[in-house]
Amino acid sequence: MGRLSTLFDPETVAVVGATDREGAVGRAILENLRDEFAGRVVPINPSRDEVLGLECYPDATSAPPLDLAVVVVPPEIVIESIRDLAEAGTENVVVITAGFSETGSEGAARERRLREIAAEHDLNVVGPNSLGIMSTPNGMNATFGPESALEGSISFMSQSGAFITAVLDWANDQGIGFRDVVSLGNKSVLDETDFIREWGDDPDTDVIIGYLEDIGDGQAFLEAAREVTTETPIVLVKSGRTDAGAQAASSHTGAIAGSERAYEAGLEQAGVIRARSVQELFDYARALSGLPEPESDGVAVVTNAGGPGVLTTDAVGDSRLAMASFTDETIDRLAEAMPDEANVYNPIDAIGDADVERFAEALEIALEDPNVGSAIVVAAPTAVLPYDDLAETVIDELEAHETPVVACLMGGERAREAEATLRESGVPNYFDPSRAVAGLDALARFRDVRRRTVAEPEAFDVDRERAREILARTKRRSDNRLGVESMDLLEAYGIPTPAGEIVDDPDRAREVAEGIDGDVVLKIVSPDISHKSDIGGVKVGVADEDVYDAYEDIVARARTYQPDATIVGVQVQELLDLESATETIVGVNRDPQFGPLLLFGLGGIFVEILEDTSVRVAPIGEDEAREMVDEIRAAPLLRGARGREPADVEGVVETIQRLSQLVTDFPAILELDVNPLVAGPDGVQAVDLRLTVDPDELDTEEP
Repeated sequence: MGRLSTLFDPETVAVVGATDREGAVGRAILENLRDEFAGRVVPINPSRDEVLGLECYPDATSAPPLDLAVVVVPPEIVIESIRDLAEAGTENVVVITAGFSETGSEGAARERRLREIAAEHDLNVVGPNSLGIMSTPNGMNATFGPESALEGSISFMSQSGAFITAVLDWANDQGIGFRDVVSLGNKSVLDETDFIREWGDDPDTDVIIGYLEDIGDGQAFLEAAREVTTETPIVLVKSGRTDAGAQAASSHTGAIAGSERAYEAGLEQAGVIRARSVQELFDYARALSGLPEPESDGVAVVTNAGGPGVLTTDAVGDSRLAMASFTDETIDRLAEAMPDEANVYNPIDAIGDADVERFAEALEIALEDPNVGSAIVVAAPTAVLPYDDLAETVIDELEAHETPVVACLMGGERAREAEATLRESGVPNYFDPSRAVAGLDALARFRDVRRRTVAEPEAFDVDRERAREILARTKRRSDNRLGVESMDLLEAYGIPTPAGEIVDDPDRAREVAEGIDGDVVLKIVSPDISHKSDIGGVKVGVADEDVYDAYEDIVARARTYQPDATIVGVQVQELLDLESATETIVGVNRDPQFGPLLLFGLGGIFVEILEDTSVRVAPIGEDEAREMVDEIRAAPLLRGARGREPADVEGVVETIQRLSQLVTDFPAILELDVNPLVAGPDGVQAVDLRLTVDPDELDTEEP
């Protein structure tokens, strides 16, 4: 393991604020450590010589060398205590005390001082406002929770301490064990990214799971998780998915509208499997922690009950898996082995009088079929089917074929011992067939994560200095928005735009139009008028001789609509052939956690109506840009559906990548819309542009 190894495997743990007072948190933590921890426990309290039979020290400098200190003192003296620990050479601190950034400005200032001390002394700090941490190999329960975790291979982090206490109580009842458990608290120093890196390096952590309300640094998390998920699965419940949930979590997350899509995209890109409920979180974790990787998505179902078999088949159909198509040889073997009344196709119904031997034979034949990547044994209790023996059979077949098998031995007390037998061998048992399918689906998703290849973002040859000059125009404006008057920004990054010019008098408009082949488009240019066509601010298909009058009419309409609007001029632009082209949109919204969020979809007037879009966190390479194009429902239009000539999809993919590079190069770009990006058979053209810039951010960027 890495820099946090002594956090989870200390030899000496101190409790700063230890006490023998009944009901005190300092006593609860000390008791948990004293009763279970394999190392030395050191109470620290200047008012005590002894606490619960243990020698007590007045401060850290007078105590023995400490690997870890758990701080549970009033918030006013936390900073002093941590400074004392740092000067005594302690590397790891867990701050249980609340009263920091979650309580207001005074608490936020206290938390800033805590971070400063941690940075000065290179301290690993968990919390503040934390329940504590656990590590089962050495029996360390440095929490004030009522339950210790069973030993296992799942490492678990949570922003909610109450969630941990509830989960541990439930998990102990279910026989689910953990390796490390961390209550993240306010994440003042160590956060989720630090722990996934640590557990990703830990050979004894098979699965990383967590409950998160927010991710502090989305880009750092994405980078770390991408690396970790090449070997170790990560499963997370992220709360605040709905508007109401996001508002409820806003005091923790600072969530803004649209950030849920950033989380969805970021976690997907990172290879994280997202669970929608606590049940899913552990259903996935149980499968991922004990089963081999499926070679294919084909699922075989072996059952003694028709109804549950059908339910299982439906669940497979709702997942990304598929019912395996058995080979003729498999069907012949099953027909020979099963009673005439049995169904030898998938699902295999061995009928109600099936004993363990019949289940074993059917499962063995199914697992030997080359089209089967995994299997589910679904059983209803009968007098001729001892579940304990069936559990042993499932384990034997899994080990013999090294193919994942999950069980659905339906029942209560009758299934309890069999479930324990399965669990000891890493085989999950689910009462509901849909949960069994979900466990296998998680295995297949993680397999795909491990096998995927993601191209690195390409560095295009661009004119970055020219782009900087254009963005700097906002410093000389009354607002921070730019529009089509800044189309040169796209050209600086190699994105094609139609021929044209922005003019401020009708005579010049006619001159520009005469230099363009064919009719033109005229558009009002104003930072104050967003929906130009709604107020008659756009004229399409204007002949040269009509340009003068069209110019005057557009400006007059804009003045009538919004007398105080700033009118930059009128854009005279080449008229594109839209009959054989598709209008798309490429946009960017800068998310506070993940940074630039790229959006692609059907554009023009349809973007807000149809909402047919895909998203990714920038920067992205060609693979992910192509996925963005393929994911939208309108993708067949681009590829030539119903006799249409295919659009230049490669040009669209390249444009997405170039915009990804632009917004990565310039964090000052807060929002950007290229709408429409017209994709035709002969190429792409960016027709319109709107963006919002933070001028102050430009001053902090390197030239």
